[in-house]
Amino acid sequence: MSIEDATDSEQAERSAARTDETAKNAEQHVVAVDEDDNEQSIENRLEAHTGHGIRHRAFTVLVFDSDDRVLLAQRASNKRLWDTYWDGTVASHPVQGQSQEAATRERLEDELGLTPDQYDNLRVTDKFEYKRYYLNEGLEWEVCSVLKCTLTDGDIDRDPDEVEGLLWVDYEDLYENPRYYRQLRLCPWFEIAMRRDFEQ
Repeated sequence: MSIEDATDSEQAERSAARTDETAKNAEQHVVAVDEDDNEQSIENRLEAHTGHGIRHRAFTVLVFDSDDRVLLAQRASNKRLWDTYWDGTVASHPVQGQSQEAATRERLEDELGLTPDQYDNLRVTDKFEYKRYYLNEGLEWEVCSVLKCTLTDGDIDRDPDEVEGLLWVDYEDLYENPRYYRQLRLCPWFEIAMRRDFEQ
């Protein structure tokens, strides 16, 4: 197989994976909310992330170690929005009736194999609304809760369909010296959460 053939094959696989991701999103739902995070309706996840979007409930989770390093996760290449960008440890959407803490525990286990006995002090620390577009693919319009916890057992088993890579980074240094991390394309919701951490 030539290099060109290999590249074409890889592109076809990525395209198929993205199609699967879009189809999966079309089968899921998010909780539409007002600016104060009060539930308004249940909406199709794909529709909430296309066109002008629908404001909905979301969360991002920052997992720290005892040295105050944050665990960044690179989004998988099959993601429709912000593929291969670096995120806080986990980000997703709670389903109707699910607390942010319960949704966080679920995603930490699904994406990284982390169970509740591996981290301490999971709590909501902030909440903000933002709206950002991504190329011609769609957008995020979320009322996003920020949760934090401290890892006590570093045995991580990432799901490659969700997480491309992992990186421990000094949190304060990442904020204060972004020029040292220019190679990391950061997700907008993580950048907002980090900025609010240091500037509030």
